Amino acid sequence: MNKKLAVALSGGAVLVLALSGCGDDGNEKLDSWAKTVCDSVEPQSKKIASANTAIQAQTADNSKPEDVKSTDSKAFQDMSDAYKAIGAAVQKAGAPPVDDGETKQQNAVKELNGISAAYTGLKKQVDALDTDDQGKFASGLDNIAGELIKLGQSGNNALKTLEEGDVGKAMQKQEGCKNAGASPAAASG
Repeated sequence: MNKKLAVALSGGAVLVLALSGCGDDGNEKLDSWAKTVCDSVEPQSKKIASANTAIQAQTADNSKPEDVKSTDSKAFQDMSDAYKAIGAAVQKAGAPPVDDGETKQQNAVKELNGISAAYTGLKKQVDALDTDDQGKFASGLDNIAGELIKLGQSGNNALKTLEEGDVGKAMQKQEGCKNAGASPAAASG
């Protein structure tokens, strides 16, 4: 019953990885901006990957509903916190020094905060599930998995415009974004 949830979750886990671009360019201000953001992204990426791993560990058919509920609830809270922290890091870094940087930054922060709020909503839904009725519980998890799939699809674009062009190139040079790309979340996506 929880396998669908784990599959849906793995699709959404790669959202942080949108911060990774490719290429190389020499712009000290932009590199400095990227370092500020990427240094904050790395620990949050690890937190998201860890939450994914915890949920996937509870996908066995013999997992107790109480354990699934508890694990999923904590994982969704961790993900919410991580996306909120990434949004705060992008906000704190300011606009990247590129054309339309302020708009790109504001849109990314708005989307990251929206993803954070969506995970908070999923946590509330999991917390409200009745573990005494296995059928209702499984049905509730299916509904949550459906929402996760939507969240993953919309969230995959969360940082796409922010990391286009020179911003993405600058971010790719930063260890924090490189390491985020090498996280278990990348393998599960």
